Amino acid sequence: MTRQKRVILEVLRGTKSHPTADWIYEQAKKMIPDLSLGTVYRNLNLLKEMGEIMELNYGSTFSRFDGNPHNHYHFQCRQCGRVFDLDLPIQNKLEKETAEVSGHRIDNHRLEFYGVCRECQASEPKN
Repeated sequence: MTRQKRVILEVLRGTKSHPTADWIYEQAKKMIPDLSLGTVYRNLNLLKEMGEIMELNYGSTFSRFDGNPHNHYHFQCRQCGRVFDLDLPIQNKLEKETAEVSGHRIDNHRLEFYGVCRECQASEPKN
């Protein structure tokens, strides 16, 4: 693993914010001043192919990245845009039951939730 790849992975695993490549670049550049944005994108793709990280694409012009490569669910706030991990006990049960009902082998699945996070709800005017 190259120094660049290791630093990018450390930056990504050191946050729960599901950052963009640009944010990862800004953080990694503090440790490797001559790092280029292109190097960050290339290494993010390699880390994704290696199964070390997840790429999250919500239909916008940019992806977000998750340092937790294990299958888990996400919630995206429609107001502030933040992405949160959801640890739901149904994950493994859903794959098992789907495989039993369909007869297919399920390797993994993706499920996302959208709405308004607690912080944004708290700032909404009360009626």
